[in-house]
Amino acid sequence: MKNIRIGSGAGYGGDRIEPALELMKRVSLHYIAFECLAERTIALAQREKLANPAKGYNSLLEHRMRRVLPLAHSQGVRVLTNMGAANPEAALHRVVDLAREQGLKGMRISAVLGDDVQELVRRNPELPQLENGRPIGELADRILSANAYLGSQPMADALSAGAEVILTGRVADPSLFLAPMIYEFGWAAGDFERLGQGTLVGHLLECAGQLCGGYYADPLRKPVPEPWNLGFPFAEVDASGSGYVSKAPGTGGLVNRATCTEQLLYEIHDPSAYLTPDCTADFSQVNFTETGPDQVAFTGAGGRAPTDSYKVSVGYRNGFLGEGQISYGGNGCVARARLAADIVRMRLEALGIKAEDLRLELIGINAINPLAIEERPGAMEVRLRVAGRTAGREQAEALAGEVEALYTNGPAGGGGAVKKVEELISMVSVLVPKSEVRPTLIHQTT
Repeated sequence: MKNIRIGSGAGYGGDRIEPALELMKRVSLHYIAFECLAERTIALAQREKLANPAKGYNSLLEHRMRRVLPLAHSQGVRVLTNMGAANPEAALHRVVDLAREQGLKGMRISAVLGDDVQELVRRNPELPQLENGRPIGELADRILSANAYLGSQPMADALSAGAEVILTGRVADPSLFLAPMIYEFGWAAGDFERLGQGTLVGHLLECAGQLCGGYYADPLRKPVPEPWNLGFPFAEVDASGSGYVSKAPGTGGLVNRATCTEQLLYEIHDPSAYLTPDCTADFSQVNFTETGPDQVAFTGAGGRAPTDSYKVSVGYRNGFLGEGQISYGGNGCVARARLAADIVRMRLEALGIKAEDLRLELIGINAINPLAIEERPGAMEVRLRVAGRTAGREQAEALAGEVEALYTNGPAGGGGAVKKVEELISMVSVLVPKSEVRPTLIHQTT
């Protein structure tokens, strides 16, 4: 039975590149996928594109592709990535230029377009926000981006057209890994059991180092070997969707039943009904079996028909963040930090600075749990953080400046003050009919 090996090259936009290169060198991969889009990332990329139409793709695209393309070309590894972000067409042109600069002739590079559905969302202001039920039209004048989570089929079509590198915008994370299975094994659009199994593979691989112990590590309860040399995972899969996951030999980290179970549950609301554009995956009967060192077989995933809608992430402008931090140390540092917080609070009231979601927190005391009231016995250092959302930049700057002013106007011993002001981009979600979204492909050959 035919087997393919699919590697994970990144689990988020700023991930390391070295583990991906080691995976490509040490494992005979057929495919490698770089998952680099978080929920808010594409809205930030859209803002960049508005300022410069030639940008809007992942900021590390050139850095990664400059090192990945020669390996992919020489070893016959096909690359899939959502690093196209808000501008996959510009990303395609840049990758083509990089390949030509490196003398990589004859590479077929494709881009998937069509996830940008901002006009569709604007034409339907009555669409309810999934988070609160309110119509999306209430945000009309602040909408920055609207991108549908596309599925695997456009990428599978690109592979059928000979693509060696595929750049996308918003697609569902597991779909990056499912597409090669659909293409290689000829899985039909209605074969939901296999699509569910392939979605499991994609879900296990999509966060890269997490599967290999990165987010699992706890030195007291769950030690992980050589976490500074963490390897990235790959899966070997056959036409039935069965197989195993492992990592590059000679790298740190570990792959075992526990790391796989933690990743299986990551970002899953209902394990029996994981909604994706490709299928409604059922992970409730999944079983993991350790079949060798750092090798875990998976069975039991299934699936059924997907919904007739795409989820759309809508990014909108939501005011400005003003933030300042300052540290206090030595005896009485907690009391001095609390006094500093009181000073800032009173100053904001006196200046008429209106900040929503205002946080005045002591990092190490109550920053994670705002309800914490217990002092930390013997605390000899603490850091005050003040942050709030304002309607305009000027008030955000004034808020941050009040923390910095504690250097000379606040309690004794303050130091290490920093401040930050930035526009806030927030996210909501809506559903749109799949029938209204039409993905397209473009291709270039070096």
